[in-house]
Amino acid sequence: MLRLRSCIGARLLSSTSAAAGISPLHRLLSAAARAPAVSPNPSFAVEQYLVETCGLTRAQALKASVKLSHLESPSKPDTVLAFLAGLGVSRAAVAKDPQLLCASVERTLPPNVVKLTSLGMSPSEVARLVSLGCTRFRTRSVVSSVQYYLSIFGSFENLLRIVERNFYLLSSNVERVVKPNVAFLQECGLGACDITNLCLSQARLLTTNTERLGSMAACAQGLGIPRGSGMFKHALRAIGFHSEENIAAKVDNS
Repeated sequence: MLRLRSCIGARLLSSTSAAAGISPLHRLLSAAARAPAVSPNPSFAVEQYLVETCGLTRAQALKASVKLSHLESPSKPDTVLAFLAGLGVSRAAVAKDPQLLCASVERTLPPNVVKLTSLGMSPSEVARLVSLGCTRFRTRSVVSSVQYYLSIFGSFENLLRIVERNFYLLSSNVERVVKPNVAFLQECGLGACDITNLCLSQARLLTTNTERLGSMAACAQGLGIPRGSGMFKHALRAIGFHSEENIAAKVDNS
């Protein structure tokens, strides 16, 4: 454990010394370093730990403990909680993503924070991202996902607002799900600003399957609003994820 902490220290300090404006990361190091070293305990009860230490309900802890049954002591989760506390993330985040307790506080979490802040995110914005229940934060792919969404949404604030409405966004497969949907919307004449505004009102737009998106477009065309027209984006917003029957009924009653 001591060796692990020294590795964390070396990596974080070397990264933060080369990047301006992310000095709060030093607090992450000191917080994680204070996590007590605990030897494997055969009587360690994950479910009890989740309730007493992380504040989960019994039902939540019972469900989560199935995926955390390999934990043999509170050593690793204690270190993760200390790291999150240093970042400014409350333990409530564990209820949204219990597997966060298994993330590496050597290879994954500190490098992710450093890379996200190098993109321009402040530590408080990173903390907000984690607090939203972003499961991607415990994987190294979160950085490339954030980079891609910034190219579409234009700002961290827009990204975070959309993730608040659809926390599956950063967990979705960008290559197989999101990019085809973005390409389809662009083919319909929508620009990045249009897509951002649509996602703010229809947060599932980019994470639905492309066939469903095509049905929404066809529905708009069926109402006499062609792709590429100025009204098309408004039609998609109005149609949303209503069934075709509900849309027809609204049209008939209008």
